[in-house]
Amino acid sequence: MRIVIYGFPYHNDPMLDYAARQVCKPGGRFILLSATPPAELQRHARSGRLPHARVPVRFHGHPLPVPRHIRMPPLHRCLKQGRIPAGLRSALQRSLDRKAQIFLFVSRIAHIEGLLQLLRRMFPEISIEGTSSQDPGRAEKVLKFRDGTISLLVTTTILERGVTVPHSDVFILDADSGLFDEAALVQMAGRAGRSKDDPAGNVIFASAEWTRSQRAAISQIRSMNAIARRQGYLKS
Repeated sequence: MRIVIYGFPYHNDPMLDYAARQVCKPGGRFILLSATPPAELQRHARSGRLPHARVPVRFHGHPLPVPRHIRMPPLHRCLKQGRIPAGLRSALQRSLDRKAQIFLFVSRIAHIEGLLQLLRRMFPEISIEGTSSQDPGRAEKVLKFRDGTISLLVTTTILERGVTVPHSDVFILDADSGLFDEAALVQMAGRAGRSKDDPAGNVIFASAEWTRSQRAAISQIRSMNAIARRQGYLKS
């Protein structure tokens, strides 16, 4: 028997899908593990065409944090005007007041530097950094974020999976971007509430438009919570 395990983002990667199918032995089986199954797999599961098992709850037995929406102009316009909307600023301040580590996701690397300048002027008392796939110091910054040296990290979706920061809140700017589908939004939201000591972390979708992907992401999270509650897995 040959077992092949992929530890890389599989969603929207046709080359990885092709490679997996090439190494699978004739008559072999695929077992797909995902916290954020794409829409097609969800449809197959609902219709009964895809045998599946759901794990609707985290180890600590608390509900998944349900994202809230803040309306704000597109980030590029905010950067051009040199200001951050009051609603977003207030939400960030509430997270800082509770001493949360803040993931602040943006859709484009080009937005990081300008946003850093605005945030550092707004919150000069905390350490704020930015990182992306093009940042040679990314690993060091992630370590400093994990240990609390950095309080707010502006990042792209490179940190949407595989990073656990116990006491964290998540902000997704331009959540209506076409680059953020349902799976990506759920994955980013999943950075919050992972610790038993802070299971109710905050998740904010900030955008000018209220898109189908945002609605679907929230619906998926609420559905998992409902299943977990119905099956008696939740402590609260």
